[in-house]
Parts: sequence; structure tokens; C-alpha cells
Amino acid sequence: MQFEPSGDHPSVLFVDDEPTSRKWFALEFGDEFRVVTAGSADEALRILGDRNSEFGVLVTDYRMPQQDGMKLLRAVQRDYRHVIRLLATAYAEKDVAIAAVNQGKVLRILEKPLDGESTREALREALSVYRAQVLERAVNEGRVAALREALGFLAHELNTPLATVRGYVGSVAQRYVPPGPDAPKGIAQFIEDHPGDLVTALERAERRALYCQSLVSTFVQSARDAYPDAQPQSIAASSLAGALLDEFPFEDNERSCVALDVRHDFRLPGRRDLLYLVLCTLAKNALLALRGRSQPHVWLEVDSASDAPAGRQAWIRVRDNGPGIPPEVLAKLTREPVTTRAASGGSGMGLMFCQRVMQAIGGAIEVHSTLGEGTMVTLFFQPLGSTPG
Repeated sequence: MQFEPSGDHPSVLFVDDEPTSRKWFALEFGDEFRVVTAGSADEALRILGDRNSEFGVLVTDYRMPQQDGMKLLRAVQRDYRHVIRLLATAYAEKDVAIAAVNQGKVLRILEKPLDGESTREALREALSVYRAQVLERAVNEGRVAALREALGFLAHELNTPLATVRGYVGSVAQRYVPPGPDAPKGIAQFIEDHPGDLVTALERAERRALYCQSLVSTFVQSARDAYPDAQPQSIAASSLAGALLDEFPFEDNERSCVALDVRHDFRLPGRRDLLYLVLCTLAKNALLALRGRSQPHVWLEVDSASDAPAGRQAWIRVRDNGPGIPPEVLAKLTREPVTTRAASGGSGMGLMFCQRVMQAIGGAIEVHSTLGEGTMVTLFFQPLGSTPG
């Protein structure tokens, strides 16, 4: 049976200066593997230079003119680390074997003349190792990409509350009255326009500082979770909503307009850290939309239903009675960075970040809005379990 190459079957590069050996290798293993041959180390390096992503395994002879197999293995180890390396040699000296392992990082040493069955098993093993490493690299790249995105989002989210903290602290410092010569020691004096101004400013600064601290803790936990073998965690949806109400830096009487309704609680499949950022983003967007509105309300709802369609069996919903989102903006919200608050620092990245977090845990996000009536954002989850509210 002739082997049909595909992206799932990387090529094997066989290097030997003997034409007969190359022809035998291609015929012997071409039924199962895609085989490419080279007659020298230089030719092999040229092939890898032009088509390196095509190859998953290198099998090279040791004794070759000009550059021997060991030099080729070292070069491939240095420049094409994704390629799994095997050494074929009829000279099984101890120093050759040690050098092959230490310098060329070979997976196996094959004795010439090559035995068909044992060589086939070695090639299968090498390709299995190659695929495992490809998968591991993809997972690690995904972790790095998620951390990079979370870091950028974190920096954006920290900017406003930190600027607010700085403003409050600066206003307190400006009201400081230098002590006169007869002023009692240990007492500082400040000027207030209205009684309690300074205490209010310091309390607001503290709330925002605590919020920033919670965001930083969230990112630190995300960084720890990015390491391989990190243990998966989960949290109850009600606990996540409760953390938002306890930790979010509400302005003035904003907290009084937010109502939590837990009907049927459930365990979230994702981590508290990124999901907390998602919920903070939705709450912030709703509260900003309500500023200046009479009788503002935000409803935070937790519910689940076992008879709902797959992927829609558990949800957290953030609903407001704000001005709503124009249809042309609504159609783009989770696909590209659009915002109705560019003048006040909005970047439009918030909902895109939320969408990626939800997709990463197998969930979904849906946004519905009616102009003049309000907006409803629903986070759908695959629940780990639910209990009556």
C-alpha cells in the first residue's frame, strides 16, 4: 500500500552515503512512513533548511565522508530541535554511543545492518514522541497566549482605579495645612470643603486599592495555573457573584442598585480568577451605561436547568435597564474591538476578552440589547453540578 502524506504524518529523513542503503530504506518503510533520503550531512541540512516543518524524525548513518553523523546530529539538535533523532551505525563503540546521547540527544541507536521490524518499531516510537511534543508545545503556546492576553487586559483594568487612587490621595495631600510654631505634635491638619470629605476620599481610595489588589491576585493565580500539571479548580457560581459584590469598587450608591438572585447554584468548570475578571467587566460595563439614569438597576442572576439544550444548562446573567446598545455596535461586540465609550478610555477589548475566556472553558457568551430598555449579557456554562438556590 502506498503511503499518502498528510499533516498528521510528518516525514522521516534518512541520511546515508550509500545509494543502496537509501533505496532499501525507502522501499522497506515507504508503505507506512513518508520517507525522504539524503546522501550526505550537507544535503540533509539543505533539505531541513528548506522544508524543516515537514520532518518529524531524522535517521542518520554515523560513518559518512566530510561530515559524520555525529556532526549532523549536533547541528539538528541546535537548529531543528523539534526533529526526533536516531543514529544508525555498524560501529558500536562505547564513545560513539555516549557522544550520540550526550551531544546529539538521540532517542535510539540502531545497529547496522538495520533490522526491518526493530527499525519500524523505532520509527513508530520516534513519531509518537514527536506528536506528543507537538501537542505539548501547542498547549504551552496556548497558555502563554492566554497569559499575554490576560496581562494586557489586567493592565487596562488597573489603569482607571489606580488613577482614581492617585487622584484621591493627591486631593488629600493638597488639603494638608503645614503646622504652625505652636501646633501640637502628632496632629496633622487638613482643610475640608464639607465635613467628612477627607474620610470619604480615603475610603474610596481604599476600595479601589483593594480592587486592584484582587485583580493582581487573579493574574498571579492565572500565572501559576499556566504551569504544566497545575491542578484544576472550580468554584460555585454564587460564590463568584458574591465575590463581585464584596470586592468591586462601587461608586457612591452603585452597590444599592445591584441585586443578586441565585435560583439554582452550580459549580463552574473554569477557574475563579479569569471568570472573576469576566464578571467584573460585565458589571463595570453595566454600571457605566447606567450613570446619569434615573432609577438604575443591575440584576445579577445565577440559574441552571437540566432540561435546557446542551451548552445552555447553566448560566450567569448580567442585566441592566440602561440605554441599550445600537444594533451596528451590538453586531460587532464579541468579534472586534468596538466601544461607545472611547472618549472615556474604553478600548472595546473587554467583551472580546470575555468571549475568549468562555470559549476556553467550553462555554459561550450572548449579548441581547434593546435601545431604551437595557442590555442583557448571559454567560453559558457546562456545569459540574447544580443545587437548588
